[in-house]
Amino acid sequence: MTKPSSILEGYRVLDCSIAMAGPFAAQRLGDLGADVIKVEPVTGEWQRHVSAGGARGNRINVSFLSLNRNKRSLAVDLKNEEGRDALYELVRTSDVFLQNYRPGVAQRLGVDYETLSKINPKLVYVSMSGYGEDGPYKLWPGQDLLLQAMSGAMLSTGRAGEPPTPAGQYLVDAITASTAFEAVIAALLHRERTGEGQLVKVNMLDAIVALQMQELSVFSVAGKPQERTAEPHAHVYIRAPYGVFATQDGFLALAFPKMAALAQVIEAPELAGFDDERDTFARRDEIFAITRDRLRHRPTADWLEAFRATDIWAGPVYGYADVMNDPQVVHNGTFVEYEHPTEGKVKTPGFPIQFTRTPSSVRRGAPLAGQHTREILGELGWGAERIDALMSAKVIGEDTL
Repeated sequence: MTKPSSILEGYRVLDCSIAMAGPFAAQRLGDLGADVIKVEPVTGEWQRHVSAGGARGNRINVSFLSLNRNKRSLAVDLKNEEGRDALYELVRTSDVFLQNYRPGVAQRLGVDYETLSKINPKLVYVSMSGYGEDGPYKLWPGQDLLLQAMSGAMLSTGRAGEPPTPAGQYLVDAITASTAFEAVIAALLHRERTGEGQLVKVNMLDAIVALQMQELSVFSVAGKPQERTAEPHAHVYIRAPYGVFATQDGFLALAFPKMAALAQVIEAPELAGFDDERDTFARRDEIFAITRDRLRHRPTADWLEAFRATDIWAGPVYGYADVMNDPQVVHNGTFVEYEHPTEGKVKTPGFPIQFTRTPSSVRRGAPLAGQHTREILGELGWGAERIDALMSAKVIGEDTL
């Protein structure tokens, strides 16, 4: 038996998802070696036509490029019977089906779990949604910012009386993608042991709520409310000082030092007598303000050196250029570079899991819409004449290099 070069080599994933959470989950499966086929409309997936930050690219915008490496593209009209037939044939030889259609759409297209599991009972079918597939919010838009707000996460940062502070990342999309990725791996393990496929449901609301396991337990078990204070403390359940502070030449992050040590380093003797457990909660604003006043008088590098010498947790506040040039990031190989046939040299975040025997790799960049339609259907045994006829009828599509 030939040893696989990647963990998921030999597994096939049908990615029928759009936007970020679904495609990101599928990309991580592709990074582990799975044959991920992105099944998208003839005109291309929605994300191809929407550019985050206005980053358009040559033929593939950066949003799509970043979420769809290690995939092949099949452009097909699933509203057409012959288009669905192509998908059904692929389902017979696939291991995972991933979709994040609005509730009811999968059934209307004939790609719901009940239909596909009859074709392939061993199929792991992952259905992703914003709030759940039934219930009062099932038709609400599953958008990142709205779910950050609704989950309670925002109300743990920012000043009392001012609007809460959103995360600077697509936080809910990212954690939902990781949750779906984890779900696929677990379901495949179950199938390896039992031979059973199954329906797996993941929703964005539950994912972001679960991420706050500690915070919500502090509230639900200990009855501690979220109490923001006048100063921009970084977390309602962490003692002061905890947050980002301006220095003479920039910013630094400081995390709950012992009061005696902090008092000595920043030359604030009034902090020396504060109790580390009681006063750092009860007098949070006062501590924050004193710390803020002292830190602004010296450069960041000076403070970081002083804090590290006394074992106080502190660190720089980076921009993206700093991140990419950081010595530890470079040492870790956190970013990968590769040549894309239409976009040129691409440098993006790489693989968060390092496998010593079966490493992840970029085998192909994000595809053009339908770039692999002929190749994929040819693997099903479809002849050139049949493929050409469906191309002419716009049931399937192809964009070539």
